[in-house]
Amino acid sequence: MAREASVHVPPLAPGRSGRFGGTFRAFRNRNYRLYYTGQAISLSGTWMQAIAQAWLVLEITDSKIALGTVTMLQFLPITIFVLFAGVIADRVPKRGFIFFTQGLAMAQAIALTVLVWSGLVQLWHVYLLASLLGLANAFEQPARQAFVVEMVGKDDLINAIALNSGMFNAARMVGPGIGGFVIAAAGVRGAFLLNAVSFLPVIVALALMNSAEFFTDPKPRRRANPVSELREGLSYAFHTPSVLLLVIVLLFVGTFGYNFLVMLPLIDRYVLHQGSIAFGFLTAGLGFGAVASALFIAGRERATMRTLFIAGFCFAVLIGALAVSQWLALTLVLLVFVGVASTAFQATANTSMQLTAPDHLRGRLMALYMLLFAGSTPIGGYLTGLMAEHLGVPAAVGICAALTMVGIIAGALYYATHRSQIPAVAGG
Repeated sequence: MAREASVHVPPLAPGRSGRFGGTFRAFRNRNYRLYYTGQAISLSGTWMQAIAQAWLVLEITDSKIALGTVTMLQFLPITIFVLFAGVIADRVPKRGFIFFTQGLAMAQAIALTVLVWSGLVQLWHVYLLASLLGLANAFEQPARQAFVVEMVGKDDLINAIALNSGMFNAARMVGPGIGGFVIAAAGVRGAFLLNAVSFLPVIVALALMNSAEFFTDPKPRRRANPVSELREGLSYAFHTPSVLLLVIVLLFVGTFGYNFLVMLPLIDRYVLHQGSIAFGFLTAGLGFGAVASALFIAGRERATMRTLFIAGFCFAVLIGALAVSQWLALTLVLLVFVGVASTAFQATANTSMQLTAPDHLRGRLMALYMLLFAGSTPIGGYLTGLMAEHLGVPAAVGICAALTMVGIIAGALYYATHRSQIPAVAGG
């Protein structure tokens, strides 16, 4: 029988405490170790494809709006479907569902690889396949976010989320860094091929997991109409001050702050006037700072509102600094610190949402989190490209920084007026 979600993880045996204590304590769970290894490889390929796709679009069109459009199309399915995907995540076994969505994403990667290698690729192909990847991600992400607590339990949740952030951003550092060299040596087709192959490890890892070791609630739950279940999740979010605070902040930060797939190619090409190798280093610099931040957060045992607001404030200020930088070295240094602040903010917000969510609503609340964090990207990505086209890249990045700061200030004001209803420590 699977272990209940609320069961406390027993103390580690002396031989294992040193191995998986402190910063890496979530690795004491075998299922999580498998998941982490497979995802680390797969995400590196995904980031390699991300920069190759951006470079391909600019090669085909030399259009800032086209780059914003492909980003919009990749994230638009999240905007449309992710809330209903959260209802599904609360109903189905998450491992099997993630297995299916990973297979769909792999099929998309193979199709894009074949088109590029054959020389037949056109802009509408990129648009269509970016939309297909977005559809797979829309249904996978709530399940994947809610799956973490099933692998590690609540005691190790903040550690696992921080390690996931570290993994994601290490992939952001390794994938584009390698991708820049691959694009320079073999063209974008080499990057697309490596990404297609990179899906195999995560699919194998999911197949090897032991379902008896999951932290799941064995009690059956009464199922309502899917629309009623969606309404239940949204009602909880908008009537729970600690969740509504995150909604306010993420609405602005997710829409205007996390547009790196649009911002960085534009900064590289039209402000710094560099090429694919420099682009890879810029993205890797962002990932390097994020990894350092994730390892620090992983060693902590609490997610606090203080960390959320300080990290968010620094994130907005640093994006503003990117808007005025004209030098490659300065931009690279700034991106390292952007990575530090963005990961501290994201890991704290994610942990706060998961610890606040009741077990039976976790999939739906994490779907709302993903809607705000990633589903808002079609709006922000398209507006960033549009502003860059008509106002210039520095002005577009500066406006995004200002709107990100608006969200942090709005959240701080809400927290100040509802402080008695919002724990200073997540889950408190």
